[in-house]
Amino acid sequence: MSPTSATLTPSSRPRPRPRTATRSSSPRRSRDLWLGVLGVLIVLAGAELLSRTGIVNPDFLPPVTEMYAALFAMLGEGWFWEALWLTVRGWAVGLAAAMALGVVVGYIIGSSTFLRRFTSSTVEFLRPIPSVALIPLVILIFGTQPQSAFVLVVYAAFWQVLVQVLYGVADVDPVARDTARSYRFGPIRIARSVVYPTALPYIMTAFRLGAAVALILEITAELVIGVDGLGRELGIAQSSGAVPETYALVIVIGFIGVAVNLLVRLLERKALWWHPSVRSEQS
Repeated sequence: MSPTSATLTPSSRPRPRPRTATRSSSPRRSRDLWLGVLGVLIVLAGAELLSRTGIVNPDFLPPVTEMYAALFAMLGEGWFWEALWLTVRGWAVGLAAAMALGVVVGYIIGSSTFLRRFTSSTVEFLRPIPSVALIPLVILIFGTQPQSAFVLVVYAAFWQVLVQVLYGVADVDPVARDTARSYRFGPIRIARSVVYPTALPYIMTAFRLGAAVALILEITAELVIGVDGLGRELGIAQSSGAVPETYALVIVIGFIGVAVNLLVRLLERKALWWHPSVRSEQS
């Protein structure tokens, strides 16, 4: 036995590196993806079969191939891309305004016990009011202008953001806040160093919820009020009896919803890369 090997104890011998779950999670994600694709293909094939066999009247449910033929025909039309841009722009502007307003107001109210108690009844009264109940009011004020959709989107998404930010600020450790004050941290530094790390997961949750609600209200405003966008084109196609085009626009709106969800999830993983919930998903 060599002198080197004789001095090695069980605790000092090199140990094999622990296996990570990355290798096992990658096939699992791929399997889940293909299962989701398979589920969509089964639904499309079922809808095609129901229409082709006459089980469902093709006047109400045209074949899926006709829906996508109408969709591909729309891709070559300028009005489609203009309507798509107006819808996405209205959603993004309304959501950004709701996020900024909700974060600022939520931080101000959440940082004061007096303000939380003073505004609790007002928040609980206004928050359950459906945004669609404001449609007659915004029509009277703005008509069919984009401002109507903007007001509805901001109102609906604002409450999602405000409530989550209030929860996030309330979850801040009071000991950490008092320690920062004892070191004479200013309000801005306390917000950046103490409140922000705790409230960020709540803010991202608010962003995810607000993004979905904002898209729903943007389409609703376009469909009901007549604001320019995909929702308005959907209403025109439905009223004119263009059934394949109607379903094609519904499919496009569904794709936008999927894209919004993927974008939000990506931003959430980037912003919360340190959070245990995100690290567990990536492992």
